[in-house]
Amino acid sequence: MHSGWYDRKVRRVRDLSCADTRIYLDIEVRRVQCRSCGKVKRERLDFLADNPLYTKRFAWFIGRRCRQSTVKDVARELNLDWHTVKELDKQYMRIQLERAGTPGPKVVGIDEISIRKGHTYRIVVSDLVRGRPIWCGGQDRSEASMDQLYDWLGKKKAHGIRLAVMDMWKPFSHSTRKQAPQAAILFDKFHVLRHLGAALDAVRKSEYARLAGQDRRYIKGQKYTLLSNRENLTLDGRQALKRLLAANKRLNTAYLLKESFGQLWSYKSEAWARKFFENWKTGLQWQRLKPDVPPILSSGHV
Repeated sequence: MHSGWYDRKVRRVRDLSCADTRIYLDIEVRRVQCRSCGKVKRERLDFLADNPLYTKRFAWFIGRRCRQSTVKDVARELNLDWHTVKELDKQYMRIQLERAGTPGPKVVGIDEISIRKGHTYRIVVSDLVRGRPIWCGGQDRSEASMDQLYDWLGKKKAHGIRLAVMDMWKPFSHSTRKQAPQAAILFDKFHVLRHLGAALDAVRKSEYARLAGQDRRYIKGQKYTLLSNRENLTLDGRQALKRLLAANKRLNTAYLLKESFGQLWSYKSEAWARKFFENWKTGLQWQRLKPDVPPILSSGHV
C-alpha cells in the first residue's frame, strides 16, 4: 500500500493492574492516508482488545474473573461500567468457543430460557455427556429457530446425535425428527407429569360441573390438595384428600392412574418399562374417562 501523509494520536489504554495499582499505557496510534484508495486508515495494534481502550490480556483477565463472580461484582471490583465488563467477557467467551471448535454431541438436552418479559425466548442446548452448554440462539422457540442448531452443527455431526432430551414442545421434536432422524427423543419426566396433572385437574373440573348442591362440597377448593404430592400435604390435607377420593369414584380413578405412572421411572430394563407403559395405557382405556381428560392422557401419548 502506497501511503501519503500520516499523523499520530496518543491513546491511553488500561492494562493489568500491579497489586492494587491500576496500570495505564500511553501509546501512539498512527493514521495513514492510502494513496491508492484515498481513505484514511488507522494502525492496527494486535495487543488491543476489541474495545481499543483495553489490552487483550486485561480482557482475558476480565473473562476469567467472570467465571467466578457476577458481571456486577467484577465491574465494582475494577471500577468499570457494567456494559464494558459484559463486552470484554463476551470477547473472552468468543475466543474460548473458537478454540473448542464445533462440538459433536451424542446426547443433547434442549430447553428454552426467557430473556425478558413478554414471552421472548431463546433456545439452549447442552451436551449431556460432557455436562456443558454448547449452543444458545434462535429468535424464539419455533421450529425455524431449532433448525438453526442443526445447521450450525452441520449434517454429519447432527446425524451423530443418538438421543435428544426435551420437553413436549412440538417444534423441538419436529425439527429433531427432520434434521436428526436417527436420534431417539426422550421427553423429560417433569413435563410428562405436568401433563398428567393437567389431565387430573380436567377431571376435577368436569366432576364439579357435573355435580350440584351438597355433592360439590368435597371438590370445591381442593385443587391444591388433589394435585400436590402426598408427602407435601399436612395431616389435614391428607384427610381432605382421603375424603375427596372416597366421595368421587372418577376422581379416585384418575388420581390412582396419575400416581401409578410414576413407577415407570423405577425400571432399569427398557423391556419392562415398555411392558408397564402398555399395561398402564390399556388400563386407562378401560376406565372410560373420555372425553373429560386431555388427549395427552387419554391417548397414552406420554
